[in-house]
Amino acid sequence: MSESADQARTRRRWISLAEFVAVAGLIIAALGFWNSWSERRDAQADRAQAAQDAAKKSRYVLKGEVASDKSVKLTRDENHPLSEARVSFPKALGVGPQDALADSINADWFAKPLLKLTDGGPDDRTGRLPVLITYTYNDADGEHRASGIYDVIWQTRPGTLPLQGRRLTIANFRLRHAGGSQAELDRLWTRP
Repeated sequence: MSESADQARTRRRWISLAEFVAVAGLIIAALGFWNSWSERRDAQADRAQAAQDAAKKSRYVLKGEVASDKSVKLTRDENHPLSEARVSFPKALGVGPQDALADSINADWFAKPLLKLTDGGPDDRTGRLPVLITYTYNDADGEHRASGIYDVIWQTRPGTLPLQGRRLTIANFRLRHAGGSQAELDRLWTRP
């Protein structure tokens, strides 16, 4: 049984049509796969951005400024109210941790040991005291705990009366970096 030229041409046309349908199906499948992959990638990027925005919104870095009474007033943020703030000093200074529940850091906490360490030197001095502040704050997501190492810039000045001696005041307050530990604080401390 041999086929005629017309039959052979018809058979080849059907093969070509079948090949065309197969290639078209392959292209449609590839486009569907690419579209699905693209949507997944975009959804992952959106989720990552939303998580980053939420973390940024809930993150709070404690700040403070020197008040007129020469203490450091911790700034308040209505979105992140403080429920606890604990100030730790280098162990070599001999000052125990202090609670800053009144939202302030007072020079009285460390003035006596620092004046003792700087005794015998010039009356006008400026130095840096690293402190570790561990604080707890709240936001819409609940309670969070954070810490940071801060520099308390101090100054000593002679007293106004001859027998009054020297006095220590706080001149500035700066964040050195977020995070930290007591061991790192002790490494950062250098005697004045």
